[in-house]
Amino acid sequence: MSDTIIRFDMQRPPQRTIWYLRPVTWLLSFPDVWMHRTQITKYNMEGLKPPYVLLCNHNAFLDFKVATAAVFPHRTNFIVAIDGFIGREWLLRRVGCICKRKFTNDVLLVRHLQQVIKNKDILVIYPEARYSLCGTTAILPDSIGKMCKLLRVPVVTLITHGHHVDAPFWNPHRRKIRHTEAVMARIYTSEELAAARVDDINKRIRTVFEYDDYTWQKKKRIQAASEKRAEGLHKVLYQCPACLTEYRMSSSGTKLRCDSCGKTWTLGIYGELTSDSGKTEFPHIPDWYEWERLQVRDEILSGTYCFSGPVTVDSLPNAERFIRLGEGTMIHNMEGFSIYGTTENGVPFEMVKMVPSLYSCHIEYDYLGKHGDCVDLNTLTDTWYIYPHDCAFSVTKMALATEELFLLFKNTAEMKKGVRASL
Repeated sequence: MSDTIIRFDMQRPPQRTIWYLRPVTWLLSFPDVWMHRTQITKYNMEGLKPPYVLLCNHNAFLDFKVATAAVFPHRTNFIVAIDGFIGREWLLRRVGCICKRKFTNDVLLVRHLQQVIKNKDILVIYPEARYSLCGTTAILPDSIGKMCKLLRVPVVTLITHGHHVDAPFWNPHRRKIRHTEAVMARIYTSEELAAARVDDINKRIRTVFEYDDYTWQKKKRIQAASEKRAEGLHKVLYQCPACLTEYRMSSSGTKLRCDSCGKTWTLGIYGELTSDSGKTEFPHIPDWYEWERLQVRDEILSGTYCFSGPVTVDSLPNAERFIRLGEGTMIHNMEGFSIYGTTENGVPFEMVKMVPSLYSCHIEYDYLGKHGDCVDLNTLTDTWYIYPHDCAFSVTKMALATEELFLLFKNTAEMKKGVRASL
C-alpha cells in the first residue's frame, strides 16, 4: 500500500457530545429501549454523578441504546472500533466516540480516557471488545483492572440480558423479543478502588460479567418464535458432536444439520436444541461451543493445531473505505498468525501476530452481507480484514485457537516464573 494513504488520526483528543446532538442520541435510543420493554435495575447508584467508568457487556447494537438510556441525561464517551467510523467519522466524533483498533496496546488511548474523566463525563467501555458469539462472557483482558485503578473514579457495570437472544451475532436479524433486562451497579467507589489490588479488581469485574443469555431466556420463558431462528447457528457450532466432523454443519429455518452424517437438531422457541433422532448431545448452545473449545485445546496441547489457506485481504487505514490489498496466504498455527501476499502491482505485504500479542481476536460472519467470513487483525495504524476462501475453515475455530494459544503461553510463563522464584 502506498505510504501516501492518510491514516486515521488517533491523536485527535475526544470531544464532549455537542449539545444539539444530545437529543438526537436520545431520540435514536429510547424508542428501541421502550419497544423491547427493557427493565433497567440499578444497585448502589445513589448519589453517584459523573465522572465514572461504565463497563458493559456486548451482544448487539441495542447495547449502546440501553447504555444511553441507563445514564440519561449525562454525557458519555464511547470507545468504538474503527469500522464503526466508516462513512460517519464526523458524526461519531461529535457525539463523543473514541476510535480504537481492536486488540492492540494503545498507550495514546490512555490519554484520551483521562481527558474524558477530566471533562467529568462517563467513559463507556465494552471490555469484551466484540459481540459475544453465543450469548456468554467473552475473554476479558487483564489490563482492565489496571486501567480502572489509573483513572481513579468509581467503576460501574451494566450487564444486559436478552440482546443476544433478540439479535445473535451469527444472524443479527431481529427476533422481536418483547422483554430485555439490564443491571447497572456501582462495584467500586474511588476510595475502594484506591485500596484494591489490580488482581482483585479484575476478579470482581469478571465475576460481575458472568452471564448467559440462553439460561436467562429459558428461566424467563422468553419466546423467540422467528421461523428462521436457527439460520446462521452453524457459524458458531461448526463441529458435529455426533460424528466429530468439522466445517460440514449447515442451518436453515429452525434446523441445524451435519451434512456429513445427516444428523439434525431443532432450535426451540426458548433457545434449546433438541436432536431430531437419537441423543441430544448439547441442549444448551454455549455447552456445544465450550465443547468445541476443548477440542481446539486438545489440538494445541498436542502441538497439532494449524490452518493454512488462500485469503483475500482488505485494509482499513482510515474511516473512508476499505482498500483491497490483494490475494495472499494466511497461516495460523502454534506460533500465531502470519499473513503475506502481493498487491496487483506486485508489492509484497505481510502481517505477523505472534501468540503473546493476542489474547483474543475479532471475527465477522458474512461481513457486510457480501464478503464472507473473516478474521480482523490490527496494528496501531492499520486494520486488515482477511477472508479465507477455497478451503475448509471456521473463523470461530480460529478465534477459539487464538484464546487457547494465549492461555497456554500465559500459563507456561507463570509456571516458569514460579519455578524461578522457588530456586
